[in-house]
Amino acid sequence: MHNNRMQSEFEQKDENKPVRLNKYLSEAGICSRREADRLIEMGKVFVDGKVANTGQKVFPTQKVTVEGQQAKREKKMILLAVNKPRGILCSTDDRWGDITIDAFLNYSKRVFPIGRLDKDSEGLLLMTNHGDILNKIMRAGNYHEKEYEVEIDRPVTEKFIHKMQQGVWLSQLEVKTRPCKVKKIGEKKFSIILTQGLNRQIRRMCQECGCKVLRLKRVRIMNISLGNLKTGEYREVSDQEIEELYERIKESRS
Repeated sequence: MHNNRMQSEFEQKDENKPVRLNKYLSEAGICSRREADRLIEMGKVFVDGKVANTGQKVFPTQKVTVEGQQAKREKKMILLAVNKPRGILCSTDDRWGDITIDAFLNYSKRVFPIGRLDKDSEGLLLMTNHGDILNKIMRAGNYHEKEYEVEIDRPVTEKFIHKMQQGVWLSQLEVKTRPCKVKKIGEKKFSIILTQGLNRQIRRMCQECGCKVLRLKRVRIMNISLGNLKTGEYREVSDQEIEELYERIKESRS
């Protein structure tokens, strides 16, 4: 049992009080609140057999279904650290025929990924049934650190490191990346610590610097590290890690 403040907060749900439907769905481990609003707007959410409305409140005693599946709020918060292999999609949507992280893990409870890790990237991915954590960790405005190890197709030079650290203009996105920490760790390898999460950011940065990413591995999200977790394996995030995570995100807006 997680004996920490985040778990306590997660458990403090008054069964006699109505909650907003999007919050209920995020606490049931279905999806984030934003995604819940999208599903409600699409008419895929039902409350006691009737199509739900955006902003609707529900009592825990009511029957809520999403695309035919009943949603029940979990009592216990789940937070997993997963070492995602290459080729696995960070989504619970398998309509394109890809192997999703959901199907790959085959975890006994409904959990969903916190943020993205490209299909062709590997490494640390956090998965949870706590939708509010998801929002708080992934808000780039909060400047939360994410660390990666990257292998490229040419030697890592001082000039390359300097350019990456200063921030790189991404022509396709028409934005300059935030300054970041970059360190050479091998002839063609470097580590990079980002505080934002632009689409395929590291690959785009390298492309603008005239090189190609051969391998990209995330090794840390805030205070949670991949450590010696083997590819394809997962572990429960420890109470100590969750407590520190709580300290870091408690001021964040979800």
